[in-house]
Amino acid sequence: MLASKNKATNSLLKSEKKSLFRFLALYVLMVIFIIAILASYYYQTQEKLMLSNQRATLFKYAYVHAKRLKVLHHFFDERRDYPRDPRFKSAIYDIDKKSIFSLLEEPRIHFDEEIYIIGNYIHFIKSLDDFYLGTKYIIIEVKDDGLWREAIWKNILAYGLLAFLFFSLFGYYLAKLFLKPMHDSIVLLDRFIKDTTHELNTPLSAILANIEMMDTDVMLEKNRTKLNRINIAAKTVSTLYKDLTYLTLEQEKENENEYIDVKELIEDRAEYFAILAQSKKLTYEFNLTEATIFMDRRKFTRVIDNLISNAIKYNKRKGVVGFTLVQGELIIWDTGIGIKENKIPFIFDRYIRFNHSEGGFGVGLSIVKNIIDEYHMDIKVISQIDKGTRIILKW
Repeated sequence: MLASKNKATNSLLKSEKKSLFRFLALYVLMVIFIIAILASYYYQTQEKLMLSNQRATLFKYAYVHAKRLKVLHHFFDERRDYPRDPRFKSAIYDIDKKSIFSLLEEPRIHFDEEIYIIGNYIHFIKSLDDFYLGTKYIIIEVKDDGLWREAIWKNILAYGLLAFLFFSLFGYYLAKLFLKPMHDSIVLLDRFIKDTTHELNTPLSAILANIEMMDTDVMLEKNRTKLNRINIAAKTVSTLYKDLTYLTLEQEKENENEYIDVKELIEDRAEYFAILAQSKKLTYEFNLTEATIFMDRRKFTRVIDNLISNAIKYNKRKGVVGFTLVQGELIIWDTGIGIKENKIPFIFDRYIRFNHSEGGFGVGLSIVKNIIDEYHMDIKVISQIDKGTRIILKW
């Protein structure tokens, strides 16, 4: 038992896990964004470095080609073959940037750049002062082998992954460090609630057991009334105890799903709350057919108990609590005080209570909503002030 307590204490609670995951998700997105920016900057820098290295070679090619154009210009009457070179492709353009002759594989020219990559080719543009054959611009084109790009991407992936892992681990450590004060406070409060809840169980069970064993037939009427009041108070505390127990001790347990006879369970839980209903002179109306549901009995019992308890708690004296059951649908209705229409969306929020004259912590319907969401069930609330409330549960 001590080992299980320590395990529960040391492990992160669901709320802490959500906070941790949200922080890490935001942190990881930020890290990815920063790494992407740095990778982009690195890629552009390496591209410029590669073009800078290519520039010297392409400048030589352009210089050689300009000499050949000069020779062709002076001997144009004798020879008219455009000079070619196996090391590169070339083109010549006039001052208006119109093509005079071109051997380029990539025809798109950026005259505002000296050297650039376009498609799978590198272009270098040289401007001439002497207009040989009317040429103002010489375009030198070489094939881009892409090896530099592969090397860059390998570096980006390798260093980017290492940086991502480092910053992710650092972020996880940072998040745990920030969460530690909250974790310690929650664990301290959690221990107190668990210990207190556990200690309540023994006297509460003893009270309920002894009430059940008492022979009311031999009691005076005034003593029987007092006993009923004790029974009502004990069962009210028992319901609160079960809600607190579920929130603090049982919520993290693994589900033990089984097929549940819903009709039998409703009749059993209605009988359990009968003493509370009688205290307000309420009557039950049953319209039940056979139905089953596959889920954890403990959790389904919490749903039914809270819905019945609320139908009794917020009912009028001499009112009615009704149950309608068919396969896949349960309706629990009452003739109670009702809920304002604008308040209905908030009734499942924890610690929300719309009638402060009634007891409770406002956690019951929050538990109901968590359980039905876990099992992908639907719940609908229809209510009118002074006419009552109808809760429809579908699965």
